[in-house]
Amino acid sequence: MKTVIAFLLMMVPALAAVPETFSDPALEARARNLQRQLRCLVCQSESVDDSHSPFANDVRNLVREQIAAGKSDRQIEDFLVARYGDFILMKPPLQSDTWLLWLAPFLVLGAGGAVAAVVIKKAAAREA
Repeated sequence: MKTVIAFLLMMVPALAAVPETFSDPALEARARNLQRQLRCLVCQSESVDDSHSPFANDVRNLVREQIAAGKSDRQIEDFLVARYGDFILMKPPLQSDTWLLWLAPFLVLGAGGAVAAVVIKKAAAREA
């Protein structure tokens, strides 16, 4: 029991070190804007700002820690990209390793159109 209490007491300073919100409205707006530009790797369709996953919470805390430490938005993004890859960005840059992310919607749309054309052509041939 004493070890559990000691462990919980050790966790209190770690939890207090990360502000949930900044008292300065400009810093809070900056944090929220940056969090909207980051993808939750668990949810994948939501930004870190919108997601309720533990991963998103960790990234929000990390962003706020880095802002409090005086890092620029670019430095924070570079740190997160180095740690998690370009996929953490809601708008990943067009590079040789991210071209599939950018082209996939067009490829899926083209494949769907091709399937629809084949189905319509077969249906028209059956009726004729």
